[in-house]
Amino acid sequence: MGNVGNVELESARVLRLLRDSILAGVRRPGDRLIEREIADELAVSRLPVREAIKSLVNEGLLLARPRSWAVVRQFTAQDVDDIAEVRDAIEVVVFEMAARRHTADGLAKVKAVLDREFAAAKAGNAPAAHVAGAEFHLLMAELAQNATVDEILGMMRSRLILLFKEHEDLLSMAEDHARIYESLALRDLPTLRLRVQRHLRAGTETARRRLAQLTAATAERREASTATADEEILEGAPAAGE
Repeated sequence: MGNVGNVELESARVLRLLRDSILAGVRRPGDRLIEREIADELAVSRLPVREAIKSLVNEGLLLARPRSWAVVRQFTAQDVDDIAEVRDAIEVVVFEMAARRHTADGLAKVKAVLDREFAAAKAGNAPAAHVAGAEFHLLMAELAQNATVDEILGMMRSRLILLFKEHEDLLSMAEDHARIYESLALRDLPTLRLRVQRHLRAGTETARRRLAQLTAATAERREASTATADEEILEGAPAAGE
């Protein structure tokens, strides 16, 4: 029984480390995750790595490949549009539920996250601002007090963070969240609905631009890698007449 518990704890740790590395951009689209190599890197057995990879495939961050490996998923513009369509339908309702059902303690949690986001934005700390911005949205499921909504957003969580976390203007995004918070606290549903819809549309446009930039950068890396490989082949080939 003790070994089973240890494997479960290791699986959770490995899952967290691999997920964080993908969301932070350390592991990029197209990068391979091979069980044996990850196990050596993290000094664990292959079993927790295998379980973590399965979980990340289910979260939509990895694509499974034969023989114990996977690749970081390369999202497309269609993926962004598909997720945005679902997000527009679900998140507006979630914010409305949160407005109807929030408590003083719930609002205090949101305000604390907002304060962290503003502090990070003013300091130019993009990673911290992005984390706080994502937490602002995820807290709405808690305030909505709906287990089904929480489960649905939980399945989408990693993809939402990966695709929609980046913002070009950190302070503007924090101010946007503050306006939404104001309507939420007042339970002003019509204004809240409009602000959330506008906010989500802006996030989708940013996600499209970021994805286009990432796709172009990935293509450049592949071209450079191919060119280097071709040069090495040519350098190693015997000269004519040898």
